[in-house]
Amino acid sequence: MPYNLIFLDTETTGNEAKDFLCQIAYAETSSADKLPELKDIVSKLYKPPVPIAFESMAVHHITTKMVADKPAFKYSLEHAELHKKFENENTIVVAHNAIFDLGMLKKEDLSPKKFICTLRLAHHLDTEEKITSYKLQVLRYMLDLDVEATAHDAGGDVLVLIKLFDRMYKKMLDKNNGDSEKTIEEMVEISAKPILIRTFRFGKHNGKKVEEVAKTDRAYLEWLLAQKESAETDDVDWIFTLRTYLGKLDLKIKV
Repeated sequence: MPYNLIFLDTETTGNEAKDFLCQIAYAETSSADKLPELKDIVSKLYKPPVPIAFESMAVHHITTKMVADKPAFKYSLEHAELHKKFENENTIVVAHNAIFDLGMLKKEDLSPKKFICTLRLAHHLDTEEKITSYKLQVLRYMLDLDVEATAHDAGGDVLVLIKLFDRMYKKMLDKNNGDSEKTIEEMVEISAKPILIRTFRFGKHNGKKVEEVAKTDRAYLEWLLAQKESAETDDVDWIFTLRTYLGKLDLKIKV
């Protein structure tokens, strides 16, 4: 079945339920073997319906003045274009930590039917847990991706995303004996499932296996689960992980 890949990244006013995007960048291709280049990337700023948090400005350097005269994303040409593309069942959005970006798009009444999450793929492929952080820019340097791009700019992040996707795609393509369609379908399938995180990379149990902590400090997992479930944003992968090790998977979770 033919497919259309849209590599996408957003910059936002913050990372809470009340926040919206203030920049979007995307590039499109109908072949995973012929990926977009810098000239193919659409990158635009928009005036969000809520203020940009100073903490967010410090990351992406998009200020209130920079978006003051910009249109609202929902009424932009890019919104109309993406809405049309997302109606096509063959469209697949590629994003890093796709759940976050898709959540921002949903607030703008945009909901692609399929997606590939390079963050979830990184977890899946790192079977020996050699990667210490799965953040996009960390992977960029840890994997020595050959790309010139400004970090935390949507357009720059899309360039890094394309390079990361290409590395993962080729690795999985080889395993699938060169079958591109099967490889893309596998990437979509892996991305649709929450990650089972195996090791803590923060807090008092940093470096320990979650399974081990479940046996020695169950109260901590219970506390952490309560924190994650009451947070403004859904940390789906950690909620899935904690419920798994606490034996609470009978409860529904969003993916």
